[in-house]
Amino acid sequence: MQWSYPELRRRLIEAELWPEGRMARLACYLAGMAAVLFALQKLLGLFAKSWGEHLGGWVGYLIFVSAVLFSILAFRWLKRRILWRVRNRLIVTYVFIGVIPAVLLAMAFITLYGLAGQFAVFVFTSEVHSQLRSLEAANAAVSNELAARLEHGENPAAESLAGLRKRDPAWARRKVCAWYGEKPLPLCNETTGAALTRPSFVKGRFRDIVRDHDTLHLRVVTSLSLGSSSLTVITSEPFDKELVGNIAADLGEITLLASPVPAQQPATPKENKAGIVSSSGPQGTTMETDRQVLRPSFTVGTLPVATGSFDQEVLFPTPLQVVDWDTGKQWPVGAAVRTRPSVLYGHLFAALGDFVETVRFGLLFVGIFFAIIELIALIIGTRMTRTVTSAVAQLHDATKHVDRGDFSHRIPVKSHDQLADLSRSFNSMTASIEKLIQEQKEKQRLENELAIAQEVQAQLFPRQVSDLESLEVHGFCRPARTVSGDYYDFLTASSHKLILAVGDISGKGISAALLMATIHSAVRAYSVENLPQMREPVAVGAVAGAGRVMAAWPEGVEVSPGALLSLLNHQLYESTPPEKYATLFLGIYDGRSHHLTYSNGGHLPPILIGEDGAVRRLEAGGTVVGLFDNMSYEEGAVEMHPGEIFLAYSDGVTEPENDFGEFGEPRLIDIVRENRRLPLAQISQIVTMAVDDWIGDKEQPDDVTLVLARAR
Repeated sequence: MQWSYPELRRRLIEAELWPEGRMARLACYLAGMAAVLFALQKLLGLFAKSWGEHLGGWVGYLIFVSAVLFSILAFRWLKRRILWRVRNRLIVTYVFIGVIPAVLLAMAFITLYGLAGQFAVFVFTSEVHSQLRSLEAANAAVSNELAARLEHGENPAAESLAGLRKRDPAWARRKVCAWYGEKPLPLCNETTGAALTRPSFVKGRFRDIVRDHDTLHLRVVTSLSLGSSSLTVITSEPFDKELVGNIAADLGEITLLASPVPAQQPATPKENKAGIVSSSGPQGTTMETDRQVLRPSFTVGTLPVATGSFDQEVLFPTPLQVVDWDTGKQWPVGAAVRTRPSVLYGHLFAALGDFVETVRFGLLFVGIFFAIIELIALIIGTRMTRTVTSAVAQLHDATKHVDRGDFSHRIPVKSHDQLADLSRSFNSMTASIEKLIQEQKEKQRLENELAIAQEVQAQLFPRQVSDLESLEVHGFCRPARTVSGDYYDFLTASSHKLILAVGDISGKGISAALLMATIHSAVRAYSVENLPQMREPVAVGAVAGAGRVMAAWPEGVEVSPGALLSLLNHQLYESTPPEKYATLFLGIYDGRSHHLTYSNGGHLPPILIGEDGAVRRLEAGGTVVGLFDNMSYEEGAVEMHPGEIFLAYSDGVTEPENDFGEFGEPRLIDIVRENRRLPLAQISQIVTMAVDDWIGDKEQPDDVTLVLARAR
């Protein structure tokens, strides 16, 4: 399916993807220019033109600028989408006011605790590595001395280190062994206990913590090349309570954790680097690796006394990887350091020396940074809270205006969130209510005028009818709206003559009622109530002029229904719009001869229902009145027998529909035929009730008019 440009633009606007603002259009233009220049660069590259090389910088610049603009637009769009709902705005406000400070404090505490623990571990491991470096330096010195003696042909013995042990008390704990080629020197036999062995995995220089015969040692290996042979010297010092206690003296309490030698194969270095967890329980501090549970081997040192309420205990574990001296594989060992921040603070600034002020400034900067973040969070949270509270206050103030009946008050809208949408809806509602009140006032005025019109129209229908000795009449009209467009009238021409008129105006409402009043006045104006009576009718002429119609009746001429319809047709044709017309039945009943002379101008043919139920229709006449000029209407005459009922009606009686169809003329005839001996008013009531039952709950579609007459 292909969309036109307006349709595509409309759909993009509905999806909020159309660039409405200046920044959005600028970003699209720059992105488009970058795409064009990139395509041009590639095209020039195909023809080996050097110009394309100069376009690369512009392409990158345009892409960068458009990316920045699109990022800003994306942030604005995301902000508008997230913060539009009041619920989300309040959640974000709570986050900035309550969650972020708590998170910052928790982060600061965790960070400080972690830094303190890491620094405590760093001090411990630094001391251990310092001992290893010192041991390596001493081993290198011994190696050089032994190499010098071997080069002079001397055979070093245990007494070679006697002077060294006397000068340095640390050598009293150390064990030294040397190999010249594959031959061990007598130097290895000077100590009690098991002698050092040279494992096969050690090739050249070595310095680490080892596990030998289920005990830990600091061990270094130095290898020197002496001609065709090599000199290997190994120095070892126990990694025991005494050594760890010297480190813990200025730090706090140190617990060394190790696992017993298992029956299974030790874990590989890669396997033992996985997650290490420490815990404290009834059995003391333990550490769990993926395969080993490290139990405390020994604890040395004491926890320093707190210098204040903030000088809390810091406990931090660290994994140590030691080398199995027999296999060369890694073995898990751990250490847990318990100390206090005051001790770590002293170690930190003692180690920094001239950088103390720099570190203090850095800590101050970190504190200021966290304070700025907290301040920004409070400002944002406060502003967002004020937007919500101010919008609610404006809505509350607006409801007071509405309560006082002031619907002209409007709420100023400055944002684009849910409360702003609510304010716009409130403004629209008050505007609609204000308009509705005006319309209600206008409607009330029209209803008052219609009520007056209804009263006036009710006066037009005959209220008191003087029946002839040989004819009783009854009329009924119920409007579908306030006023009716149906018409009926009874005019007494003489003591023995009665004019019956029944009509229906096209349309409904005021216009039909006005036309009905026009016909009513015209029929009464053209009546021959006071004219001399003659037995034979003559032609009647109509003269129009100056917007009015006059009838010229020769003296002694009797009025005919056809002539009256011709006059009314000409008047309505001249004085009404083309779409306005009427149907009209006029009949003159002579009580002496019991004859009804009539002419029907397009109305539903009235019906005569005899005593035996026979039906006669009065169809003589012509077309509707007021639609065409210069129309003539035929007349008919019938004799009404005693007991025979004259029935005239409008289409509002026979045309109402329900699920079974129209009410219909046959049903109307049957009802009148069955009740023809009842009073005319009662027959009229029975017919209207039947029509109402047929309509049901629906609105009455048209005016209901019924005229009944019965010969005596």
